[in-house]
Amino acid sequence: MSVAAGRPENVLSALVTARTRFTDSALVRYGVAGETLDSVTPSVRGSDGSIAVPVLGLLPQTAYRLQLVGFGRGGSVKSEILELTTAVLPDDLPSFHAGGPAPPPGYVVFAAGSYGLAIDNTGRVVWYTRFDGGPGLNFQAQANGRYIARPATEDPSDIEPLVEVDALGDVTRRLACAGGLQPRFHDALVQADGGYWALCDETRVMDLSGLGGMARARVTGTVVQHLDASGVLLFEWSPFDHFKITDLAAEARGGEKVNWTHGNALDLDAEGNLLVSFRSLGEITRIDTHNGAVLWRIGGLRNQFTFPAGDPPFVGQHGVRAAPDGFVVLDNLGEITGTRAERYEIDDASRSARLTGWYHPAAATVAELGGAIQALPDGRMLVAFGSGAAVQEYDREGRVVWQIEGDPGYVYRAQRIRSLYHPGEGLTR
Repeated sequence: MSVAAGRPENVLSALVTARTRFTDSALVRYGVAGETLDSVTPSVRGSDGSIAVPVLGLLPQTAYRLQLVGFGRGGSVKSEILELTTAVLPDDLPSFHAGGPAPPPGYVVFAAGSYGLAIDNTGRVVWYTRFDGGPGLNFQAQANGRYIARPATEDPSDIEPLVEVDALGDVTRRLACAGGLQPRFHDALVQADGGYWALCDETRVMDLSGLGGMARARVTGTVVQHLDASGVLLFEWSPFDHFKITDLAAEARGGEKVNWTHGNALDLDAEGNLLVSFRSLGEITRIDTHNGAVLWRIGGLRNQFTFPAGDPPFVGQHGVRAAPDGFVVLDNLGEITGTRAERYEIDDASRSARLTGWYHPAAATVAELGGAIQALPDGRMLVAFGSGAAVQEYDREGRVVWQIEGDPGYVYRAQRIRSLYHPGEGLTR
């Protein structure tokens, strides 16, 4: 016997379950009541004589007919027709409108209010999961087919791990930093094998009285850690071993608490080395992942690059991502006409950086806080402008092909995914 049940955690989803014999896998055919069963879920493998197939992206307050189709050595078998009516959406779930002349297929994932959610190209919310205290601004799909968030707790002194959830919104594990360090919500990189790279806060008491600061300043630096799927530390890089406090502008290191580096993005380049964005320092740093050596620094007070075309360096940047010949980054405050996504070509030998492209809304937008970039196939770029309240996707020539219309609120990061069932499939950073 098969059973179809709605999920109160996400009324746009359902779970069809059955006890099975001689069945290796199953899928669900479904459609709105009175219409044909022309929608099909991906196939799911069963175990221990049972199977559970998720059905995602349903409409709210809608009657559906569903049928489980099982597959085994003897062929296929179909269940009876099942009926299900979805419930009403939560009152506090945000709503959106979106569109554009040439959106690619798929969905866009981001955090909004108390939710991590996905919208389709019209802006309709098709998937969501709720976090007590919110997802921590950054709700992010990962290569292992999971999402991560970092929900806040009421006690600011708590160690708040990253939380990983699956396509049903169920928590699969919590991802911590080693050594009791506090994970940062800004970015993380979970690999297909479940290992992950994390940004972590370390705070040390330092005497900065000889540098225009306080005798017992609490200095926070961003440590980068690589951990395996079980949480064993594989690699660690600390700015306390490689940077100086004077890499930070004097006016920013005079208080009792000093936000020294403020790491807000990381990525691995084609050679497997790290790119890390340190917003407080105004720089992007390339780090050797074998020995932790700093390979180069671009931007900020310790900039090692020239800009041959006279292009100004980025300021207050977010969302760095490796590109074939360099990187892309959201330049929050370095351009007087407004925040823009920028593409840089790097020449390691001559230590020069050439600005080769930029993307920004037609109306000048200034995002003082947040924002991120996703480099997509065919030279496209999806950009969330953080506090600038805009999310736009551009083609190679910088034309807007899709956007969230109106004011989407503060979207720290947006990502395009191909599938609600397998969000890591074909995912780009």
